[in-house]
Amino acid sequence: MASRLYASRDDALAAFAAHVSQGKVDFFKGVGLDLVMGRREGCHFWDVDGRRFLNAHSNGGVFNMGHRHPDLVATLRRALDDWDVGNHHLISEARARLAEDLTELLPGDVDKVVFAVGGGEAVDTALKMARGLTQRPKIVSAQGGYHGHTGLAMATGDPKYRDPFGPQLPGFVQVPFGDLDAIERAVTQDCAAVILEAVPATSGIVVPEAEYMRGVREHCDKTGTLLILDEVQTGLGRTGRMFACEHWGIVPDFVVLGKGLSGGLVPISATCYRTPHDRIFTPDPFVHISTFGGAELACLVSQRMLEIVADPEFLARVRRIGDVLGRELDAVTSEHPEVLVAPRRLGLMAGIEWASPGLGMLASKALFDEGVFAVYSNNDRRVTQILLPLIAGEAEVDELTSALDGAAGRLESADMLGMAAALDGV
Repeated sequence: MASRLYASRDDALAAFAAHVSQGKVDFFKGVGLDLVMGRREGCHFWDVDGRRFLNAHSNGGVFNMGHRHPDLVATLRRALDDWDVGNHHLISEARARLAEDLTELLPGDVDKVVFAVGGGEAVDTALKMARGLTQRPKIVSAQGGYHGHTGLAMATGDPKYRDPFGPQLPGFVQVPFGDLDAIERAVTQDCAAVILEAVPATSGIVVPEAEYMRGVREHCDKTGTLLILDEVQTGLGRTGRMFACEHWGIVPDFVVLGKGLSGGLVPISATCYRTPHDRIFTPDPFVHISTFGGAELACLVSQRMLEIVADPEFLARVRRIGDVLGRELDAVTSEHPEVLVAPRRLGLMAGIEWASPGLGMLASKALFDEGVFAVYSNNDRRVTQILLPLIAGEAEVDELTSALDGAAGRLESADMLGMAAALDGV
């Protein structure tokens, strides 16, 4: 069969419904968000009908460098002359160099890396290593958190993501995020690991207090429990630091990275861990493998991405634009107190809280109509996630906040407030 693209949006939707997911097509049509992505560049993408959108979602941080960053595209094109995915059985120069670059940036003695394809696989790797290292069964995670849809990662999540798939794995316990007392009660001598997102996105961009994160680290040390920090979204510059754990001065036992690691060009993720934990692989270094984990093409692109993001000037710019975004979100909130409550932000990881879950759900369509693509947090639908590409500037912040102002203004109408109230219980 010849490679082809569909002639129209309707053709693409019909093929997707027939062969990928009828449910997703029905949902997006039902809420008026049935776009099909076409051209993409920088902070924007276009649908196949030619309409432009500011990407304020960035696929959860996959597009931290924007779409098709020219330096990363050029790196991939050069790599294709000589490289492919590599062979996971063999020693790899590309994997070694990327791991070396990553661990130079990570805190403390987090000096070892296992590569994977996606975040869920990388989380699974950390969890099974923790159980093997401690020979303990219990894993503690946060209510409303999200670590992926694969086996062990799914077991850490909320019941609605687990229950449809049958009997649950034993040993997994959830506690409220930000509650140190709950951690201290749950994390006992039978606990292998605590796994937390540095800033839970699916829970609504919840920025933790430094005392909480430090307290978790201290209690894990006291009980011999390993701390896994999921930085799939927060890592690689999103919060204005290379890694969010730097804000709190803690060294996790594991740091999980993904999404933006190759700038949205080739899938890759990483389980990074402290050197002493490498003993799990001493008896048999082949006990864990991933055929496409650390694909060499992805490693080469990721090296270039790290060079860009780790530049102190780049990170300083992320913090500066984040501060601009914070001021603008405060201003829009003050203009629309009936529907907007407060922004939440750390660097360029931000969210805006609406007055009700229904308003949060309607906000995605209202922003879409204003030319901005953003989504609500699935475990706290009051909050619209705002993850502009890290290359965004003041022009993109203005574009976003102007759209937010327009969306909030329309949601203040009696009809929209009534519709939001009807959605609150959904």
